Amino acid sequence: MLPDHFSAAERPVRQALADHAGKARHWHLADLFADDAGRFETLSRECCGLLVDYSKQRLTGETLDLLRELARARDLEGWIRALFEGSDVNWTEARPALHWRLREQAAAAPEVHDQLARMGEIVDQVLRGQWRGCHGDAITDVVNVGVGGSDLGPLMASYALADFRPEHGRRPNLHFVSSMDGSQIAPLLNDLNPATTLIVVSSKSFTTLDTLANAETARAWLERAFPDQQRALMRCHFVGVSANPEKMSEWGIHPCNQLLFWEWVGGRFSLWSAIGLPIALTVGMQGFHELLEGAREMDRHFREAPLADNLPVILGLVDVWNINFLDITARAVLPYDGRLKHFPSYLEQLEMESNGKSVTRDGTPVDYHTCPVIWGEVGSNAQHAFYQLLHQGTQPVACDFIVAGRYVPPHGDAEGGEHQRLARQHRLTLANCLAQSRLLALGGRALPDDQHDQPAFKQYRGNQPSTTLMLDELSPRRLGSLVALYEHKVFVESVLWGINPFDQWGVEMGKVIARDMVPVLETGDGLDGLDASTRGLVRRARS
Repeated sequence: MLPDHFSAAERPVRQALADHAGKARHWHLADLFADDAGRFETLSRECCGLLVDYSKQRLTGETLDLLRELARARDLEGWIRALFEGSDVNWTEARPALHWRLREQAAAAPEVHDQLARMGEIVDQVLRGQWRGCHGDAITDVVNVGVGGSDLGPLMASYALADFRPEHGRRPNLHFVSSMDGSQIAPLLNDLNPATTLIVVSSKSFTTLDTLANAETARAWLERAFPDQQRALMRCHFVGVSANPEKMSEWGIHPCNQLLFWEWVGGRFSLWSAIGLPIALTVGMQGFHELLEGAREMDRHFREAPLADNLPVILGLVDVWNINFLDITARAVLPYDGRLKHFPSYLEQLEMESNGKSVTRDGTPVDYHTCPVIWGEVGSNAQHAFYQLLHQGTQPVACDFIVAGRYVPPHGDAEGGEHQRLARQHRLTLANCLAQSRLLALGGRALPDDQHDQPAFKQYRGNQPSTTLMLDELSPRRLGSLVALYEHKVFVESVLWGINPFDQWGVEMGKVIARDMVPVLETGDGLDGLDASTRGLVRRARS
């Protein structure tokens, strides 16, 4: 039976999808490919330098027709318009979600470009060696202190784009600190020269305990190096990025060193703002604007393309099909490019913090799965780690394979034999990506005929669904398109599930409980009000 809260328009199509899924559970991908020679042409789309192949998903054209009917019953197109018109799509906080404005051109978003210009000035000074420390030394190292969206996005993109040099100047060494326990920042500071180090403190609220604890450690380190130079060290060695300038000033960040973004930018959507300062230091402002342009291209596509050709819509519908109709509630993200090492972690926050919700817009608890469990690793490493479970385990897992179709030498300066060697390595990586997705889909039928008669422990069942996303090349522009694709996919899914992807009340409650726990650990007061497990753990820690 379908839940009562589904609308009258929605119930028939959901029932049709449920009936269709009953048949689909008996399908095998090998048979779907054998029965349809044009399956790839039908079930793949290309836009913004990305080819998305979803022909290895356990679905057909009929499946997608039904899913698009569900999207229309949920008024997906109306919700897309509402997002880009600035309506309060983040209804629990009564505000719009305008992260896409961070990619708009100057005429449409002048306040955004004012901050980009200010960020460009800082980037230019650092790259040219004109930003000086207390003793007049040029900055050689930049430490980004943040957590969540203030860390994961800049870290992911900076690492992914490290092969792209700034248009001028010399890039500093970039370091990222997010762990509040001091295990990252303490050994890092021991290896840095305070005279040539710039600390970037990134926090939307500028009240996050994790970030401020590390920032205080960095300030104490600088104060030991420059006693009696408090004002100078704050002016020369700290930059703040926040939506709360008052708190930055209160903490001591000089007004000239403050970069701003806005309350309508969720942390996990903030890498396009001044939070992306480390990215700009990696690729220069020209490269950062190319990143924005790639995302802007995907924004236009999402707004304008019909549902049948709309990449974020297609990926969202595929996820909903897997999760709600085939009961596949896990997805592995498998980039076949070492530069995308941090992309799975970035998507873990983007998707699970956004859509890890269990209450609909009208306050009704959901009785269906929403966001899948997401994890991943660089594919070539994962092959030697958890692929065994994918190939022969008992869990159905959907996979996203991500790979660049074209090899581009680092900095464009590899020549002759070196270029050929690196190109061969790229072909090997691409071959592994395509082979693994083929084996996961087709199972033993992907093997040569003489290997079909194998003992049970060597057999592959296949039928694990996957989508392959092939970038023309990994560049700032194409990375921007890829990230925006996933952002919009998350929104599509939220509409079909009837949830708010732009709040994170579970995270906020965790912060409150943690804050209240600090004095208990320090003094022992309040132990009697805790559960037996936490009381025992606190006593053990205090002992």
